[in-house]
Amino acid sequence: QVQLVESGGGLVQPGGSLRLSCVASGINFSPYAMGWYRQAPGKQRELVATISPRGTTNYAVSVEGRFSISRDTAKKTVDLQMSSLKPEDTAVYYCNKVPGTNAYWGQGTQVTVSS
Repeated sequence: QVQLVESGGGLVQPGGSLRLSCVASGINFSPYAMGWYRQAPGKQRELVATISPRGTTNYAVSVEGRFSISRDTAKKTVDLQMSSLKPEDTAVYYCNKVPGTNAYWGQGTQVTVSS
């Protein structure tokens, strides 16, 4: 059974930083592009960062220069380093393959940016 478990979210003030982590089990994700998605209340889920099997990264315009995605194939983890956080970054964050596989969505981790 494939599981993607996200962690690292929390409450942070504007301008602060957080590091999210996603641990995979039941899957060898090394051949796949992986990504971090987020869903804010009342909005569609959006893809904010991707990393290819070789480590090429891409970011949504809204997070470019502030977020950094990385992967460790041996540890089966995909991390998202977030800095200069803004209130509009508030959302539940998920990791998944790119494109997302419905069966792999986990519970996500809540990130709240507020003073």
